[in-house]
Amino acid sequence: MKSPVHRCRDVEHGRGQSTGGAGTTCLQAEQRIPISKDVITSSAASAMWFIRDACGIVCAIITWMLVLYAEFVVLLVMLLPSKNLTYSIVNGTLFNVLAFLALASHLRAMCTDPGAVPKGNATKEYIESLQLKPGQVVYKCPKCCSIKPERAHHCSVCKRCIRKMDHHCPWVNNCVGENNQKYFVLFTMYIALISLHCLVMVVFHFLYCFEDDWTKCSSFSPPATVILLILLCFEGLLFLIFTSVMFGTQVHSICSDETGIERLKGETGKWGKVPCWEAMQMAFGGPFSLSWCSPFAGLSCTRSPAEHTPLPQGDIIEEDVIEIPFT
Repeated sequence: MKSPVHRCRDVEHGRGQSTGGAGTTCLQAEQRIPISKDVITSSAASAMWFIRDACGIVCAIITWMLVLYAEFVVLLVMLLPSKNLTYSIVNGTLFNVLAFLALASHLRAMCTDPGAVPKGNATKEYIESLQLKPGQVVYKCPKCCSIKPERAHHCSVCKRCIRKMDHHCPWVNNCVGENNQKYFVLFTMYIALISLHCLVMVVFHFLYCFEDDWTKCSSFSPPATVILLILLCFEGLLFLIFTSVMFGTQVHSICSDETGIERLKGETGKWGKVPCWEAMQMAFGGPFSLSWCSPFAGLSCTRSPAEHTPLPQGDIIEEDVIEIPFT
């Protein structure tokens, strides 16, 4: 929640809005407009979400290609030529399960609405329908012309205001926000696990090939085998470091109840923070269970009918900061 000092800066930035009968420019924190999550996100809750950004689409394709390359090397270079059937079955099953969960988490993070605020709801009619009390203030985003709820930030790539936006990640071609942070955390966790698994298997395979004949430890020629294993080792080490750092950063953001962009802008500590365990339950959708590790939790094949009230139509207001006047 914004502090009074920050509010003064917003009001000054909003073309110097004059206040009502109260004669103050700086409002108390509890006067912040109480917009519910259902009202803000209902318009896009049932719609398919996909960002048409060339860079993000290319990065998402590269992500899948790297996982498929690891799949190719693990199965065809290391496991299938192995003489130990139990070793091949156990490691092949483990790797494929983790890879499947990683790609499923990536798909959910990419195609889930991160918490976008509906465009164009900054109208006089809509503000009047909220039935606000005199002295309360609403903020309009000048870029997407929407009523900006608390802790929402505008993404220049998604071209929307996103609730609890942490950052825009090109690797998932989407913002990481209130609704899809769980899937992004799972994606980084599973990529880190398969990267670690790849590195362990590469080490064991090198040791096995050194002890045995190189022509018998792989179905490829020795030079090709070495090149494929070195590339996989480099890929696994790079992504193990990157995704482990991202996983730790995301878990810390959830536990501290502050997003990356809030920390970057110095907006921390301006709202009522929730305890770490409660924040984890909110992010992962309930009390601790195996569903925390599943990217399919909450996924339904049936489409529920819309239960929200359509937003009132009207002209977009010009002011960026609107105070409900005293009567």
